[in-house]
Amino acid sequence: MANAFDPANAQEGEPYEVVVGDFIQWKRSDLAATYDPDDYTLTYVARITGGGNTEIQVTATDYNGSFLLSVSSADSADFVAGYYHWQAEILRKSDNSRIVVDRGAFTAIVDLDVGGADPRSHAEIMLGKIENLLEGRADGDVSSYSIAGRSLTKMSPAELIEWRDYYRREVAEQKRKNDVKLGRASPATVKIRFS
Repeated sequence: MANAFDPANAQEGEPYEVVVGDFIQWKRSDLAATYDPDDYTLTYVARITGGGNTEIQVTATDYNGSFLLSVSSADSADFVAGYYHWQAEILRKSDNSRIVVDRGAFTAIVDLDVGGADPRSHAEIMLGKIENLLEGRADGDVSSYSIAGRSLTKMSPAELIEWRDYYRREVAEQKRKNDVKLGRASPATVKIRFS
């Protein structure tokens, strides 16, 4: 395994998953081939799904003719766990004209070293809450609450079952993707034997 702190070993392209509080680094040699780092600046802007005012911004440096992007552990510690959408922007230094050259997404996952961190995905959390509702053991904040004078109460059992089934599929899909990533067989794995 190569030293992940060494910029020479930075992965080409954006990470799909980061751990909150980790040092993060990647490069974009393909963009530097078209947009010379001496004449252009590459910046990534990211926002968490659901909007909000928090914006993550990372500006590249020139590393041997490539755009190198780095996020310190201290900076990524401020990330909120969740699913982010990003865009890569090229700025022409001569006149500050900007174009968006790429878009994508990544997931920021919790750091298990942080006390009280819940490593479950959103789908796993929702599935657990819905199953608790169906079993009659709902948390007070899940079964009923009020905002600005409007109240929300429990869904009908049919609606809860529909949402439970939806989140079960989401959790199963996450598990399948994780199994593939780790090289493990999953129910979707097709095995063929040749004689």
